[in-house]
Amino acid sequence: MQKTVSSVVLRVRRSPLSRSRGILQAGPLRLPCALGRSGTTALKREGDGATPLASMALLEAVRRSGRLVGLCPALPARWSRPSSGWCDAPLHASYNRPVRFPFPASAETLQRQDRLYDVVVVLDWNIARRQRGGGSAIFLHVAHGDYRPTEGCVAVSPADMRRLQPFLRPGVRLLVSG
Repeated sequence: MQKTVSSVVLRVRRSPLSRSRGILQAGPLRLPCALGRSGTTALKREGDGATPLASMALLEAVRRSGRLVGLCPALPARWSRPSSGWCDAPLHASYNRPVRFPFPASAETLQRQDRLYDVVVVLDWNIARRQRGGGSAIFLHVAHGDYRPTEGCVAVSPADMRRLQPFLRPGVRLLVSG
């Protein structure tokens, strides 16, 4: 039986040695990854620093021009600009949505100086069925060199992001388990 794209799942398991580290499995690949500073949770809340235990669709890629050249996920994609942001203010109408700076509420920039957002895969956490305060900006993105914890995202090395490219396509889900 042939595997279809819709049956592909990227699996993330938390490390037994560290609550903020994990292993991302994509087909035969086993890749180290960083998780949220608070580990994983089934009760995700804005600002808790935890990665949600969930099955999340890969929605789109946001790329930064001139960075990770040649990495072109087969997802709907857009380029980030200096004015690109993501609203993390639970009471704002644009909560957990892309926004443009200047912006009147709290939002994080998608053009970080540390290169973590050179390529961002937006995960369907609290987007299709949005709940205020349920967590925002849950992405698959580039990790710090030492895999220090994220604010709730899943992060891999730039080299491993390239290795994941064949899996970054519509119909694929990222499953985070404890």
